[in-house]
Amino acid sequence: MEYKRAFLVLCLFCFVQITIQQKKQRHTIKQADVVVTLKMHEELKKEVQDLKQEINHLKEQQSLQTICLKGTKTLNKCLLSVSEPKNYHEASDDCIAQGGTLSTPEAKDENDFLNDYVRKSLGMNSETWIGINDMATEGSWVDMTGSRISFKNWETGTTFEPDGGKQENCAALSATADGKWLDKNCKAELPFVCQFAIV
Repeated sequence: MEYKRAFLVLCLFCFVQITIQQKKQRHTIKQADVVVTLKMHEELKKEVQDLKQEINHLKEQQSLQTICLKGTKTLNKCLLSVSEPKNYHEASDDCIAQGGTLSTPEAKDENDFLNDYVRKSLGMNSETWIGINDMATEGSWVDMTGSRISFKNWETGTTFEPDGGKQENCAALSATADGKWLDKNCKAELPFVCQFAIV
């Protein structure tokens, strides 16, 4: 009888141990489930962020395609002429608001292409703002990023540009002068061409 009691107590003890062990395992599984769920949540959050960025990139590409269709495309840029005359700062702000900058030719072939586009879209006698100025330091002509320009196409046949000194700090492309540049007073109102980088 004593053996039966001892055996019964031993069985009861084992049963309690197994029950406690199973509860611990269930609790561990629940914690693991929580960790897995948090990890999955973070991964899903990252995927949603990536999708948002991709959608924004596609919207920008679609917008650029629309601009290229309205204007013209050259090398890695889209150009869009704006016929409404504005002063240099307003023209620059207008281009920036559209996601671009004032057109800045960096080589002779770009300047020739821009000149042809200006003649076709704005007229044979147009003068248009380009993204070059010497507002910060007289005589130090820079592009819209503030970098010194390496390509120059100043009119030197009849007027020896740039000749305006401190009164004329903004550059314009002259279709009449076959795409040569003139320095102008930045308050003058001229049409302009915006450029947009194709990514």
